[in-house]
Amino acid sequence: MSEETIIRHCSPTLAGIKTGNLFRCSYRTQEEMRSDVRHWNTVLSPKGLRIIPLRFGDDSALIYVYRPARLQKDLENGDACALLRERGYCTETPSRCVACLIERLKESQEFPHEIGLFLGYPPEDVTGFLEHREADCKCTGFWKVYGDADAAQKTFARYKKCIDAYYRAWKNGRTLDRLTVPGRTCRKEETV
Repeated sequence: MSEETIIRHCSPTLAGIKTGNLFRCSYRTQEEMRSDVRHWNTVLSPKGLRIIPLRFGDDSALIYVYRPARLQKDLENGDACALLRERGYCTETPSRCVACLIERLKESQEFPHEIGLFLGYPPEDVTGFLEHREADCKCTGFWKVYGDADAAQKTFARYKKCIDAYYRAWKNGRTLDRLTVPGRTCRKEETV
């Protein structure tokens, strides 16, 4: 898993303006992927981020890069918490929620669309997607919007600007470590 891959897929999270990002990453062996994850956690954990494989496939893994402190704040939203509880999540800590998400990904034939809550999407948009799927959304960008389209468009523009700026900076020699904005680190019990 290269710096470029993480920069391309996770710049808003690295910048501290988004809770988390998700991407697929190819690997030759699971041990190689686990080694990469350990390496990147060594780099990112002091800045308040975590990186974990949510699910392994035959030759790729679904990788989640997130800020546990920000996820904790997101999960304090009553609508987000209620939506997760309805789906069987234990919402006591971010790490328990992430552990439940990993189990849902293992057990479910259908992708658990509540995953949007783990990425910082507004609960009203996650609920809207669960209720309407592709229909009736107001706009589409980094996610499908069913609530405040104007606010979402502004957020999409911020994410796009961030991704472009981070990629340019990386191409000009800035390392992932230098590009990652420090955030609050997690207490031991908050980690997965």
